[in-house]
Amino acid sequence: MNGRDRDRATGKVDSGAGQGERRSGLRPIGDAASRIAAPIVARGGGGVLARLKAEWSAVAGAELAAQTWPEKLGRDGALKLLVAPGFALDLQHRASLVIDRINVFFGRAAVTRLVLVQGTLPLAGPIAAGAGSRAPAAPPNGDDVSVLDSRLAGVDDPELRAALAGLGDLVLRASRQTG
Repeated sequence: MNGRDRDRATGKVDSGAGQGERRSGLRPIGDAASRIAAPIVARGGGGVLARLKAEWSAVAGAELAAQTWPEKLGRDGALKLLVAPGFALDLQHRASLVIDRINVFFGRAAVTRLVLVQGTLPLAGPIAAGAGSRAPAAPPNGDDVSVLDSRLAGVDDPELRAALAGLGDLVLRASRQTG
């Protein structure tokens, strides 16, 4: 019966698993998902680019991370870096150092060359500009705090209310610092 034998006494079917046939029943979904996702992930630079973006500051160092951002990783190992205007020439001289840092981080030759593109960085602002070294902003005044508290009064979840209050405090501090 197509490589399957039925035991006459029990009525069970021998699947012939030892004969290279597909086994029936439940199988781990991770195997199928990884076979489907692997070509898609590889096309976009794979996990290398995602990990590189997530840990860019640690890989490149604070100075380079403030002036650059990894955009795309080609199959040939070409890393497209978005560079703040005016910094590309300096980075061009340090290209081999950046490539070495990235490859040491991954433990293999993940990047072979850099493609520099000048433009506005996606994280342009306090984080990219190194605002961590500035003096902290003054706390919001009492009127701002009372308005924030009145807006949060309708939030029932205490964790959500605390998170929103923290966010509101940061926004008020930032607006006082810039305004």
